[in-house]
Amino acid sequence: MLDIKFIRENPDAVKKAAVDKKCPCDIDRLLAVDGERRRLQQELDALRTQSREGGEMMGQMRNPKSKWYQDALAGGRTADEIKAEASAAQAELNEIKQKVKPLEEQEREVLAEFDQLMLTVPQPPAPAAPQGADDTENVEIRKWGELPKFDFEPKDHVALGEALGIIDLERGVKLAGTRNYTLKGDAVLLHHAVLRLALDTMIERGFEPVHVPVLVREDIMYGTGYFPGGRDQAYLCERDEMSLVGTAEVSLTALHADEILEESDLPKKFVAVSPCFRREAGAAGKDTHGLYRIHLFDKVEQVIISRNDEAESIRWHEEILANAEAVVQKLRLPYRVVNVCTGDLGQGQVQKFDIETWMPSRKSYGETHSASRFYEFQARRLKLRYRDSDRKTRFCHTLNNTVIASPRILIPILELYQNADGSVTVPEALRPYMNGKQKIG
Repeated sequence: MLDIKFIRENPDAVKKAAVDKKCPCDIDRLLAVDGERRRLQQELDALRTQSREGGEMMGQMRNPKSKWYQDALAGGRTADEIKAEASAAQAELNEIKQKVKPLEEQEREVLAEFDQLMLTVPQPPAPAAPQGADDTENVEIRKWGELPKFDFEPKDHVALGEALGIIDLERGVKLAGTRNYTLKGDAVLLHHAVLRLALDTMIERGFEPVHVPVLVREDIMYGTGYFPGGRDQAYLCERDEMSLVGTAEVSLTALHADEILEESDLPKKFVAVSPCFRREAGAAGKDTHGLYRIHLFDKVEQVIISRNDEAESIRWHEEILANAEAVVQKLRLPYRVVNVCTGDLGQGQVQKFDIETWMPSRKSYGETHSASRFYEFQARRLKLRYRDSDRKTRFCHTLNNTVIASPRILIPILELYQNADGSVTVPEALRPYMNGKQKIG
């Protein structure tokens, strides 16, 4: 969420952000509602002040021992005159109270619309985010590793997994419908090995491991910016007004919601392993083959909550990106980093870098990681604050990035490490997590 003052002062920049990010919102209507909200607030504040002061005066007028009452008598007014004056003042006070009630009802309606409109406003992207309509216009920053050259006809991960008896898509669909799967045997061990490698790497780099709920209240989804825009992508438990998260980012970022931290407590560096649930609404017919776009997966997620400082946020953004790259490099998987264009940014993201790992079966790089910074967009929604060195309360900045997500990362591992005989070599970095196993055959 943006500061309404910023929106008032920069309406054209916010309108442009809405167009660039393809976020439907009506800034003109928001500003009109904001004007009405402020008008009602001022009018109500004035009436409430009059009512409060009038009530205090009534207490004086009806108390023969009060200074006001004694001064009135000393000034020549009789008790009956004071009583009549008090009655007239009471009538005025009642009239004020009658005005307040309908205005409060108007204010409730206006505030409800104001809050709803504010939830639709996007964060303007950073100048460093390239202009573009969609992911085809993301800008490559760098590449790492060499693409493989096979001296045999390579199989895709599904054919490999089925031949080895470690992937069973058919029974996954039987159990839960399309975009579901089952892993068996060494695929399960490989899956947990990459998660543990990523977790251990983050702990070594100073991140605190946290185990978080993956079924959260809907206000937490609103607070982190996933609702209302991403509501159709979430699995909802409507009876309990809860939602399954699509990433541990939600729970980690909201961990200190409605709290005021001390500046000395920052940055908070968290890492969590969790299941993630995504409906993939609107993805019909897209990436239907194999393990690329599925409803359930596990992910190691890193989150940083930092001071409200743009330069510092940019440094943390570089750090979380480097953390993820370190894991992919340990796996010896060729990848590239892209600067995500405005049309591919989410509502709250200032800038995002994706890591795309080479997947032979796709004959291209496929997205495996996303590193995002939000400045105070999420913190405002969550009321996530800290006291700075001047004891001023400020909103925190938040950032997050995938460390690893599986089984999507199994696609390049299986396909890049396959052998001519149909076996798969276990990446050296994963062998300690698989009891020294060197080959899946």
